[in-house]
Amino acid sequence: MKPKVCILRTDGTNCDEELFYAFEKFGAAPQYVHVNQLRAKSKKLKAFQILALPGGFSYGDDVASGKILAVELISYLKDQLQEFISKNGLVIGICNGFQTLVRTGLLPFGHLGKMEATLAQNESGHFECRWIRLKIEKSRCPFLNLYLKPGLPTYSKPGLDNGLENGVFELAVNHGEGRFFANNETIATMEQSNLVVFRYVDGKGKPTGHYPENPNGSINAIAGVCDPTGRILGLMPHPEKFVDITQYPNWRRGKVTEPHGAFIFKQLIRFATV
Repeated sequence: MKPKVCILRTDGTNCDEELFYAFEKFGAAPQYVHVNQLRAKSKKLKAFQILALPGGFSYGDDVASGKILAVELISYLKDQLQEFISKNGLVIGICNGFQTLVRTGLLPFGHLGKMEATLAQNESGHFECRWIRLKIEKSRCPFLNLYLKPGLPTYSKPGLDNGLENGVFELAVNHGEGRFFANNETIATMEQSNLVVFRYVDGKGKPTGHYPENPNGSINAIAGVCDPTGRILGLMPHPEKFVDITQYPNWRRGKVTEPHGAFIFKQLIRFATV
């Protein structure tokens, strides 16, 4: 059976259609679900295997990016979220979805209602909308080839035909508040617990804090993290915007053999079906 995906919508989300397309392309059964449908219980999270929070500007990023949606989830959907997570549901939040997950406390430590990190304004002082390099790290995220169940088929990590190290890939960023920030103790715990899944890297594939390779000034070049179970993933770059070769700016030159966002959806969907 195709895993069912809840594409959560509310006022201001605007990457939901791209996310729907990506999940559908790689074999899932996505559905658009407005947050009010969950509040009214006309739709229930327990009917899905994956919860996906898309990018955009939920509620106009009023107060702070993702803040109002996070408060809404904690205030009105806490029981549904806890039940969904306790039954091994998978969660992915992209850009504004990542901001929301951090503000709910689900990332980085899975403490719903306790915010322990933030995504602050970019150090550049302006909105970043361009392509950047990332590297996948060893982490607890089970559907990205680590801590996989025995016998689970995997996909090779992406690479570019330009001399970059394996595991380095490119995605687009579109955000004004993407700087991952937390106190030293929190960052140290995250690193020791292998909760960092993606980092911004330079042209040699090395993690960097330098602009423009690091588009927002994130501590330790952090671009994406998971919770201790590995089943909740958040990242600032947009994998759903690179699932077709033709979405890459220089696709005609043949340097990209596979759209670099594809492996995230392939792995996530594959893991949800096992």
